[in-house]
Amino acid sequence: MRMLTATILAMAATTAMAADPFYAVSEKVNQKLVKLFGAGGFRGVSNYGTGIVISADGHILTSASQMLDSAEIVVHLYDGRKLKATVLVTEPELDAAILKLRVEGKKIDEPTGLELEHFSFAEELKRPRAQPGDWVLGFSNSFEIAMRDEAMTVQRGVVAAYTKMHGRRGIFDFPYTGDVYIVDAITNNPGAGGGALTDRKGNLLGVIGKEIRNTQSETWMNYAIPIGAEVDVKDGDKTVKIGLAKFVELGMQGKYKPVKRPDIVIGIGGYHGIVFVPNVLDRTPPYIDDVFPNSPAAKAGLKVDDLVSFIDGEPIYSINGFRDFMKRTKPGSKIRLEVRRGDNLQSIDIELGEYPAKPMAPKKP
Repeated sequence: MRMLTATILAMAATTAMAADPFYAVSEKVNQKLVKLFGAGGFRGVSNYGTGIVISADGHILTSASQMLDSAEIVVHLYDGRKLKATVLVTEPELDAAILKLRVEGKKIDEPTGLELEHFSFAEELKRPRAQPGDWVLGFSNSFEIAMRDEAMTVQRGVVAAYTKMHGRRGIFDFPYTGDVYIVDAITNNPGAGGGALTDRKGNLLGVIGKEIRNTQSETWMNYAIPIGAEVDVKDGDKTVKIGLAKFVELGMQGKYKPVKRPDIVIGIGGYHGIVFVPNVLDRTPPYIDDVFPNSPAAKAGLKVDDLVSFIDGEPIYSINGFRDFMKRTKPGSKIRLEVRRGDNLQSIDIELGEYPAKPMAPKKP
């Protein structure tokens, strides 16, 4: 009798495990996701993220993150293989980027022969979008928990709302302004950007976004951009509609042309008095070569060889990036710089001034 009871209990446990839908779904979805590693690795900028495989040949959809601004992006596949990837195109207005895996001995436009498990956008778009109250699953490499062949983090939650994005990075509005799924799970963590939001059967619903604050409530958002997302944006002098599905289709073919975003300029920006090293490259790091005497930078205590790493919490990678940021400021604006001085990162507050008619030349040794 005891043996019969034990057998029945074992059979019941085995049946329960086999009937568990989330384990099977997790296995299926994980085969269609990758872990990404690139630039970053210091405060505010993770050097890891998540990607969604969207073709058998190795195309990957992910968020348009600063992590991609790297000379070499390394991708870990579901089965533990490690390959390099190239960024084909990015579109900040959709917060999206497409990468292509590289196979040794083959050019980037040649078939890789990888035959990967993947999500088909054409098929996924045929399904209705999720509604508020629907159960969803979020898959991502949150906090770099997963490496090589380890499984992604899985979170279960509910669609709380389907609404327009009202978010920002630092003090500026986030470029994506379309519809998003707001979920009640804490999905948007470091490394989660580019992960997959699916229904309970593992069908793709959206792309998990980066960490971001809501401009209306000043709270952190947990959201995903729907795979059918479309936004109206200014492209030069006209307004055009761009969609994630078309971005994926044309991006994989090498035919997508990113939208030309207008500069957000308030006058000529506030005056700081920083002199940078010669800007000879597109990504010359913003090292300070000198400061003008009696300027806001001099009064704040900035020094030669300081490296500007952040402005108001936003990472700055180049002199051009610093200048683009400053175009959006005005005299009287107060900004906080995080500068790397030696081995330390220091916070320095600056109140920008009016541009002097003739700035005093910096002192040279």
